[in-house]
Amino acid sequence: MSPLLEFPLQARLVTPPATRRIPALLCYDRHDPLAVRAVFPAPPELEAPDTVWIFGRELLEVGLHAPAGIGDVHVRPCGPDRTAVELHAPEGMALIEFGTLELRRFLWRSYALVPQGQEHHNLGLDQDLTELLRRPLQG
Repeated sequence: MSPLLEFPLQARLVTPPATRRIPALLCYDRHDPLAVRAVFPAPPELEAPDTVWIFGRELLEVGLHAPAGIGDVHVRPCGPDRTAVELHAPEGMALIEFGTLELRRFLWRSYALVPQGQEHHNLGLDQDLTELLRRPLQG
């Protein structure tokens, strides 16, 4: 089984008075088990890099049921079928809506890679500590 889950989906960028559909890619890597990456491809005519936001998988799970988040990313239910993700940056705030069922499917697939509550087993802390202790002291 691949250590990486890539889940393409459509989102809606809410820019009152209108909304527009945008492509998105949710990524989950079992080697970084606490994080979800949301990738928003730049329009080809801009020749700009993709926009990537990284936030906690748990934040996404909690935000499906109730408002969640502090800082740059907030997730909350938005009616029975949609979930809103607010992305805050110095340039402003973007409100993006996803289909709740699609987000649940993404989470279920991520739990197949690393079960909920078992993330600490995939953090690689033991390996990092072993490498750190193997290095000679400098000073």
